[in-house]
Formats: sequence, C-alpha cells, structure tokens
Amino acid sequence: MADPKQEAIEVIHSWSAPRSLSTSLMYSFSQRDDTEVLDEPLYGTFLRVTGVERPYREDVLSKMECDGNKVVDNIIYGPGKNRYRYCKHIAKQRVPGLPNDLLQKGKHFILIQNPLNILSSFEKVVPPSFLELGLVDLVSIYSELCALGKPPPVIDAADLQQNPEDTLRGLCKDLDIPFHDAMLRWEAGPKPIDGLWAPWWYKSVHNSTHFASPRKYPRPFPFSFYDLLEQSLPFYNLLKRNVRQTSSLLRSPLPVPDLPVPENAKLLAWVGDEIVPRESAKVSVFDSVVQGGDAVWEGLRIYNRKIFKLEEHLDRMFDSAKALAFINVPTRDQIKEAIFRTLNANGMFDNTHIRLTLTRGKKVTSGMSPAFNQYGCTLIVLPEWKPPVYDNESGIKLVTATTRRNSPNNLDSKIHHNNLLNNILAKIEGNNANADDAIMLDKDGYVSETNATNIFLVKKGRVLTPHADYCLPGITRATIMELVVKEKFELVERRISLSEFHSADEVWTTGTMGELSPVVKIDGRIIGDGKVGPVTRRLQNAYKKLTEESGAPIPTNPET
Repeated sequence: MADPKQEAIEVIHSWSAPRSLSTSLMYSFSQRDDTEVLDEPLYGTFLRVTGVERPYREDVLSKMECDGNKVVDNIIYGPGKNRYRYCKHIAKQRVPGLPNDLLQKGKHFILIQNPLNILSSFEKVVPPSFLELGLVDLVSIYSELCALGKPPPVIDAADLQQNPEDTLRGLCKDLDIPFHDAMLRWEAGPKPIDGLWAPWWYKSVHNSTHFASPRKYPRPFPFSFYDLLEQSLPFYNLLKRNVRQTSSLLRSPLPVPDLPVPENAKLLAWVGDEIVPRESAKVSVFDSVVQGGDAVWEGLRIYNRKIFKLEEHLDRMFDSAKALAFINVPTRDQIKEAIFRTLNANGMFDNTHIRLTLTRGKKVTSGMSPAFNQYGCTLIVLPEWKPPVYDNESGIKLVTATTRRNSPNNLDSKIHHNNLLNNILAKIEGNNANADDAIMLDKDGYVSETNATNIFLVKKGRVLTPHADYCLPGITRATIMELVVKEKFELVERRISLSEFHSADEVWTTGTMGELSPVVKIDGRIIGDGKVGPVTRRLQNAYKKLTEESGAPIPTNPET
C-alpha cells in the first residue's frame, strides 16, 4: 500500500555532457526546501547495457537499480514527498530501450559547456573520446524534445559561473518554478546525495560552496585532443545558438535584430566546396577576405527561374580576379554549378539576390603577401530572398558625400573588389543625413556614382550618365544604356557636375540589387516635380520586360 504522505511529483531533468558543472547545479537545486535530487539515476543501466569500464563499475552494478524500465517508472517518476524531483543526467546514459515516458513527461533543460574547457580536465578518470563526451546524444535529446513540442531551455556553464543568480532566475522562469535564494550557496564536502562515483569525479566540487567565477585565463589546452575538439565544437555551437544568454569576453549588449526578410533566417549557402546552413556559413580567419578584404564579388538577380546577365557578371568576376593576380581560380563551369546547386537546395527561383564572392583563399599564415595563399580560392554563394532594396515606386533621396571616389591612380574601381571602405565611408554620410544613399564625386568635383549604384539624369529629353573613369561600369548601367538607345532617347556619356544633377528633370540610379530607382531629391533640392518622371517609368517598364524575357535558365532535376 502506497504511503499516504507520498504523492505525484514534478520531475525536472538536467541533461549535460560530463564536466559541465552538472554536479554544482545539482547541489544548487538540492538547497531548495521543495526539491529532492537524484544523481545520475541511469548510471547503472548505462554500465549494464554498454559494458564500459569504470573503476567503480562493480560497486554501481551491485548497489544501483540497473533495469532501465524500473529506474524510469519507479525511481525517476515514482511518488515522492517533495513538490519537485531534480534528476541530473549525463546525455550518453540515455541508452536504447528506455521508456518513452523519460522524455515525454516532466520538465527538461540542457546544460552545455565548451569542449575546450571539458577536455582540459576530462582525462582524470577516463580517456576522453567522442562517445564519452556524448555531445551527439545531447543534440539528439534536444531535437527529440523539440519534436515533442517541448523545446528545452539551454544554459551554458559559462553563464552559471559569470552570473549565477541571473542564469538561475532565468532557468527557473523557463521551467515555471520559483527561484530560491538558497540555490546560490551550499556547504563544502561530500553530500548524501552523491553517487557512488563521487570519490573519482567530485573532488573539486566538494571544495566549493558556490558557483565560482571562471578563471580569467584558460588552462593550457592538451593539444593531443585537438582533433576531438574539432569534432565536438559543431555540436556545442549548435546548442549554444539556443542559449538564453551568453557569457563571453566580447558579448554584444544588443538584442537579436529582426531580419529584413524573416524567411532568410533559414537558408543554405555555398562556402568553399559545400552547402551549409546560414549559421555555419563561415570562412577561416586565415582567409584573405578577412585578412585584407582581398576578394572579388558580383551581385546576381533571379527572375522567373533565370539568372539575369549571368555571363556578363562572370566575365567581370574573372576580369577582376585576373587584375588582382588570383591563381587556382575555379572554372566558369564550376562556379555556375555551385550557383545552380545552391539555388536548387534553397528552392530559390524568383525574387532572389545572390552575393557571389571569390576570395584569394586561405593563407598558410597571417600576413599580406599572396605568396601565403597556397590553398586555392574560396567561393561563396550567398542567396537571399530579397526584393529591390530601394523604393522604386515613389523614389529615393540622395545627399552628396565629402568622401571622394577612388581614382584609378590609387585603386581602379573597374576591379569589383571587396575592399569597400571608400564606399562605406560615403554610405555613413548618407545614413547620418537620413538619405537612401550618397553621391560620390571624383577628384575634380564631377559626379562619379553613388556609394552603391551608377547614376543617370534626364534633361530636355536627353539621357546623361558620367564616364566610368572613377566608377564601376555596372552591368545594370550598361543594360539601361542599351535600353535608352532602343527606346529612341539620346544618350550622352560625359563629365557631369553636381549642379546639373540638382537641376535635372529626372534622375535615377541603377544596380543589380535595386534595379532602376527614381531619385526625387538630392541635397534638399527637389528633382523635377518631385515625382517619378516619364522617361524613368518607360525605362523601368522596358527593364522589367527584359528581365522577364532573358537570363540563364536554372537547371533542375527532371521530375520523377
């Protein structure tokens, strides 16, 4: 007959890898007057099923319940005298064959620790291995709980050390239980709640009375475990993305921003020679684009399952790479194939922009010299759902920047390179003036382009645009120039002063990302009547028709 004083209890499950402050957290919860704790109740089952060796193996097998069903049903979810039961689990101890109730019932959270810190102390009892760390098991538990509609809170051991009260308060809030101040301290020494393995594992935690601040500097890393660190970090980083807060030396105090297009939160990009998720789309710190902005790039637009002006963009990319003396450059077909595969993987066949980047590649050591680039180029294909970035219906506003456009004497703008500081400085001026973009003048004071686009004006029926001496001869610019002639307008390419733009009848900018964007105000001057002009509209329509009719088709697998 059941003890009438015992009743159903709410179970809280902590899942972690070894050496993750899991015992300290168990001691913290044990200080609550409404909570009882269990130290790794599945350990016996784990040893019986896996057969792994431990110095205390026989003691555990003889003194702990090793039948997984009984452990789950009678010990973990059995009746109790307190409101809560806290179960400390090591993820790898969730062996096959355990009852589904283990995850389906109770409250769960994930405790993580950077493998860099785990591996520095792990081998005191057993040699570390990928299986011993159990980070795959931890990710699996997280994924299964999410699939059950119970995404668990994730906390990082570093946060417990850096700010224990805030981290514990946040955890309690996520678990929908009250926080107790008593959770912040405990008495030193062994505890009755300790598992049989405590003498082998708990020496340091027995000397503690609270969550100690982290070491200012880490212990020297045992580089014999370097490969294991590389194998483990991706799983830690995957879970870390879901942490409520993150303690780090350079943590940003800013909130997570909203994306302009929320659908881009989940996308696939090509980096190097593979397709990876957005948060894994990264290059080496030794890559030339990081070391010196040493890369070339193109912007591509996709309309109705076709890539507009693909060949022209690739021509310019290869010209830029040659001008910068890149070697071991991927072939044209290889770059196309990477683009096609990335678009197919994302299902992006319309209303899409691609930032196509080719870096000089990774260096064998940090430094400026291209002689250090001995791995070949790095290709990046970054697709995004992205409508035109400017207001092409009502028009945009420009200001003139004090920053002058680079001269070919310094850095030729015909090389479409990633070192965009000249443009960025002008864009900062535009942002500070609450303008959409900034006009950049050449060294003689004539208009060159904006920080991001080429520029045109209309005066008395004639269309004028600056010479491409100081600016990039844009592919959209060339397309519009062809359409101007096709639509029977007179086209003039010459030096143009700023005052001519101020007094123009119409002005527009051109670029792959923004297409053809009307300009209604420059430096506070209203352009024309302040509305989108007839020549602009006519060319916008002609450009739209051209994008609908032309482009490189995106190959796909035949339907089966």
